[in-house]
Amino acid sequence: MNFTPELLDDMFPNGLGGLIFDCDGVMFDTRACNIGYYNRVLEEMDMPPLTKEQEDVAHYASVKGFYEAIVPEEKHHLIPMAQKKVDYVKTVLPLMTPEKGLYELLEAVAELGLKLAVFTNRSNTMELVLEQHNMDAFFHPVMTAAKVECKPHPEGALEIMKAWDESADRVVFIGDSVVDEEAAKRAGISFWAYKSATLRGVHINDFNTVKQTLIEWIK
Repeated sequence: MNFTPELLDDMFPNGLGGLIFDCDGVMFDTRACNIGYYNRVLEEMDMPPLTKEQEDVAHYASVKGFYEAIVPEEKHHLIPMAQKKVDYVKTVLPLMTPEKGLYELLEAVAELGLKLAVFTNRSNTMELVLEQHNMDAFFHPVMTAAKVECKPHPEGALEIMKAWDESADRVVFIGDSVVDEEAAKRAGISFWAYKSATLRGVHINDFNTVKQTLIEWIK
């Protein structure tokens, strides 16, 4: 299915009010960064590095959800000290690279008068990430696992629509995981799967195409 103005006509007969972005894997390629960080924390607790299956958990789960899934309960008391020994800001944030064309898309969407928000399973780092990459002015609100239930629970999307005063038929969620897909489904909003051909929804592979199509469609 090609990403065209005609497709947007069909998806949004009442117009498009705003775009909700997931962070990891969509706005930023952070998979390797997050895996490296968690492996260092696990090392501090004398645990082995993540398996391939556990790496997937590190990519989509919240921080709390990750530790609950990976670390045995008898070792949970070691987590805070291990985290303190591995500086997330120094080890991960400098390695985070925005996806190609993201900033240009955000500027274009803002100029078109569309709203932007973030819904992520990150907990307390999202605002810092946006500030470091000069993107904080684009997004309101920013929903994290510290504020709402983790995806696939739809609370974050529902709160965003409430803040925007927008109906579900005028909102889209851009994600890259099964929890994003499920959260969009539960919220009743459209889902665009970013570089994730196995997910259900409209598939998009680059932000430049999204930008150009939105400009052509709205103008």
